[in-house]
Amino acid sequence: MKVHLDTSKNRMDGAIAAFEQHLTTVRSGRANPTMLNNVEIEYYGVPTPLNQVGQISVVEGKQLVIKPFDPSTLKLIEKAIFNANLGLTPQNDGIVIRCNVPALTQETRKDLTKVVAKYSEEAKVAIRNVRRDVNEHIKKDEALTEDLEKSALEKVQKMTDEYIKKVDVIAEAKTKEIMTV
Repeated sequence: MKVHLDTSKNRMDGAIAAFEQHLTTVRSGRANPTMLNNVEIEYYGVPTPLNQVGQISVVEGKQLVIKPFDPSTLKLIEKAIFNANLGLTPQNDGIVIRCNVPALTQETRKDLTKVVAKYSEEAKVAIRNVRRDVNEHIKKDEALTEDLEKSALEKVQKMTDEYIKKVDVIAEAKTKEIMTV
């Protein structure tokens, strides 16, 4: 029984970590290098994350500057940022790429909270899927008595409820951060 609970805890922790990772890509008004985490370029035929082909820094809190390690990748980086639909317009000056992060309008803020809600729901679904899988394993485990099985299922449900609450708290904090002007 303990093995089932430990497995579910690890997998639910993984769902929370993935959710938090997704949230780092959501803008909250300030420039942040993690905004570009999901941007990849075709570097010698291999999809490569942007942070592996250049240094990303923040200037004055409102501008991202990408200094590529290989200057021949400037055009590829510029194209990748533009195609990522992040609301950023890359400006190539031949040495670095600058992306001004525009201030968020009220409408943009509402759209971003919808993205947070979508990620939140995906995390909850992942947690519920873990619960379903673990419950199936518990029910198939013939070594458990009926009372132990019932107890294990209740513990998994409690754990699921706790993790769903964690997702809600994290999503609420991110939404508050986005809506703060």
